[in-house]
Amino acid sequence: MPRNQFQRMVFAFLTVLITVHAYVFFSLYVVNGETLMEVTGESSVLRAINAQGGVYMFGKMLPIWAVILIEFCFAYFLECVMGSPCSFKLACKVFDPKKTNPVIFETAIICTTVGLMCPAMSFIAAWLYYPYYAGFNILTLLANWLKLVCFNFPFAYFTQLFFIQPFIRTIFKLLFKKDIEKRKQLAQ
Repeated sequence: MPRNQFQRMVFAFLTVLITVHAYVFFSLYVVNGETLMEVTGESSVLRAINAQGGVYMFGKMLPIWAVILIEFCFAYFLECVMGSPCSFKLACKVFDPKKTNPVIFETAIICTTVGLMCPAMSFIAAWLYYPYYAGFNILTLLANWLKLVCFNFPFAYFTQLFFIQPFIRTIFKLLFKKDIEKRKQLAQ
């Protein structure tokens, strides 16, 4: 869908902006929410996070906005450098974009992006959220990484395929409506 570098950067920005918020919510509320409430004795996840002084990252407690900002920076960098370019190239190895139905081709790109980004971001998260207070062990890091991939991959696959990417593509079409119409006229 994006045709030039600026459009690719906007598309990646929008995707990562929504995705990071979704993953932080998923991680804090769905995966760890019950544990956070049990440890602190609070009745809600947000109160539990505030009671413990934030979210554990880099071996200390950080506010949620800092966690989102840090994850956004890592995800945006990876999406621009690896996710988008590699997923398009890999999808092109299987499908010819000129002969394949656009929905099938876009689905292949989304699935490939999830297949690349989920393990990569989960590995970064394994480092960011590692329990450094207990000392460092490479096997613990790898186990945490595998656990994160197992939690995140199904969530990533379904949210990207059915919610996030369709929403981002709709927003993208609204933002670049004139350019898209101009391309359609030139193609005819």
